[in-house]
Amino acid sequence: MNTAYVLTLCTALVAGGALITGSVSAVSTTEEKTPINDTWLTAKTKIALAADGRVKGRQIDVETTKGVVMLRGKVDSDVAKQAAAGIAKMLDGVKTVKNDLEVVAPAKRDVVEEKDEAITAHVKEHFAKDAHLKKADIAIQTNAGVVSLTGEVRDIMTSANASWTAWFIAGVKSVKNDLTVKEKA
Repeated sequence: MNTAYVLTLCTALVAGGALITGSVSAVSTTEEKTPINDTWLTAKTKIALAADGRVKGRQIDVETTKGVVMLRGKVDSDVAKQAAAGIAKMLDGVKTVKNDLEVVAPAKRDVVEEKDEAITAHVKEHFAKDAHLKKADIAIQTNAGVVSLTGEVRDIMTSANASWTAWFIAGVKSVKNDLTVKEKA
């Protein structure tokens, strides 16, 4: 193992230990009254992925919403994609896993990532020009031409408008709309 990998793994384990000791304050106040919150599940998933030799944890972005773990990014093989989902599913507190990992050969990764970054930038530019979308809390990520939208919007029309706007950007193969609509008080 190289030194950088060992140091990264040790840092992740130390951070995980700190999170475990602080888990008493990690009590969620969601409807289910679960003692594990989304931030804790995200951290625990990242640590588990970094510790497993079948996957390269740094290639995987993890987000958690109400116990649903979303895996995004680019991995080297289908074996790594399936292993990442399996690792996340086995963690306590994870309700389901949404595996949006893209399999991209290492030799093609630079070209794919350059195109994805350009697509994300174009989507952000178009959102900034729209009065409703620029005020919305929307995170945009592109993997192999697939644009993923996450966050919370005020109504279903804003969600639909975001999908529609992203869909017409050059290079977009599809749009995954994981936006949630804010509940009215």
